[in-house]
Amino acid sequence: MANPELQMLATGVYGWLQTPPDLDAANAGVVVDGDGLTVIDSLLVPAQAEPLAVAAEALGLPVRRLVLTSSHIEFAGGSGAFARSAVYGTPQASAHLDQPPNLDGYRSLFPDHAEHFDDLDTRRVTHIVDRAAQLTPSVAVHLVVAEMAENLVVHVPAAGVLFAGAVCSFGVTPLAFDGDPAAWADSLDAVATMAETIVPGIGPVGGTDEVRALQAYLRACVDADGDPGAIPAGPWDAWAGRELDAVNVERASMLAAGDPSPPPSMLRLLGMD
Repeated sequence: MANPELQMLATGVYGWLQTPPDLDAANAGVVVDGDGLTVIDSLLVPAQAEPLAVAAEALGLPVRRLVLTSSHIEFAGGSGAFARSAVYGTPQASAHLDQPPNLDGYRSLFPDHAEHFDDLDTRRVTHIVDRAAQLTPSVAVHLVVAEMAENLVVHVPAAGVLFAGAVCSFGVTPLAFDGDPAAWADSLDAVATMAETIVPGIGPVGGTDEVRALQAYLRACVDADGDPGAIPAGPWDAWAGRELDAVNVERASMLAAGDPSPPPSMLRLLGMD
């Protein structure tokens, strides 16, 4: 995995892009405001987040805010690296982060990082976001139904940049075990029009075309009616992580049948079967 660095996307707006993109290699963002910095997402483990914190510190301003687009570990696991910042998240994210972490499950899902979960010290949400809000003169946040029932996206309108976080994966199969693939796909109509430059939670920077490809994939998972083999050919044929098709299709099928419980395929990935 290449060592990431802050990449300027617009004046005062930076992306922290991990390559090659994968579920254990999420992205983050940094936005400069007059009072300090807003960091978007904190990566999987402290070992990933600490270089991001060092790079942000080198900008010469304090990190005032950490916005978590999701409470899932790949986006929130490194939050302890930002110990002095306020932590913004949805009510659902707050409830999740108040619970003890499933360390054995994380080690099973992310075996290459197993030893780093010994140092996990995720922070709780300090500021709950339950509606769209202007956090700073530069940064607005919006609630989106996506890979959870409540996700956040971070919009920098003046720069034409949207940090979609967990709401978007580009070139990588998303993981919908905790969301509704049908509702997620519908939400992407709004996301696709919010900014010209869209930074996904996982994958390279993209725009409307990449959002539409993700939307089509999620709808294909719904239409598959429980059979991953029924997903037709599409741009996702070149995506990493296609083993997650089974989880996404099973989740969509279970929800259609009125069963909101975790998909057994996901429990197997977590070593909980």
